[in-house]
Amino acid sequence: MVDLVIVRHGQSQANRDNIFTGWTDVPLTPEGIAQGQAVGRELAQLGIQFADAHTSYMGRAIKTTNIILEAIDQLYIPVHKTWRLNERHYGALSGRNKAKVKEEVGADQLHRWRRGYTDLPPQLTERQHDRRYDRLGVKMPLSESLAMTQQRLLPYWQDQIAPRLLDGKNQLVVAHGSSLRALIKYLDQIPDEDIDKVEVPNGKPIWYRFDDHLHIVKKTFITMDGED
Repeated sequence: MVDLVIVRHGQSQANRDNIFTGWTDVPLTPEGIAQGQAVGRELAQLGIQFADAHTSYMGRAIKTTNIILEAIDQLYIPVHKTWRLNERHYGALSGRNKAKVKEEVGADQLHRWRRGYTDLPPQLTERQHDRRYDRLGVKMPLSESLAMTQQRLLPYWQDQIAPRLLDGKNQLVVAHGSSLRALIKYLDQIPDEDIDKVEVPNGKPIWYRFDDHLHIVKKTFITMDGED
């Protein structure tokens, strides 16, 4: 048996203010920091020893990773950062208030953009540049659907995370709502039409236990009181 724990970063200022964020860096709120610390306490109770941690290029996820690792006294393990675990790029919605967008386009359209699988948010008219990605030769998206997010995430799962799990090494992934929804869709084999029902709250770990062939043996939503 081998363990995978996936965690959405703690609350960011954009989460608090109901703003679309995407690939924009925003800091954690005090509540977000506290959520990361609470995740660490929960994982410390479980006693899982991780071989590696994986996170995105976004500061809110990196900081949450460090908070968790400090709380479980595992700051020494390798932390692998990859743009493939980034939040989905919300295109022209980035930086906009979700309630105001809802007023403009209606609840149904907003829901499709936020929770649908193939629905593409409005694209930027010009591609953004960021030295983090320029140095990798990665072009920032004009916008991304969840399907596109899953497409760029899966090679990292297949090349970096799954092989470590197959070697019996427990893994921690700290990422974002959409990138984790894309991973959950793949792991749980959720149909396209049902993925809109999946929500990944900030700072609520999900614990997968796999057999030697990476078949799911158990999936647990971790809380201070155990399963829910």
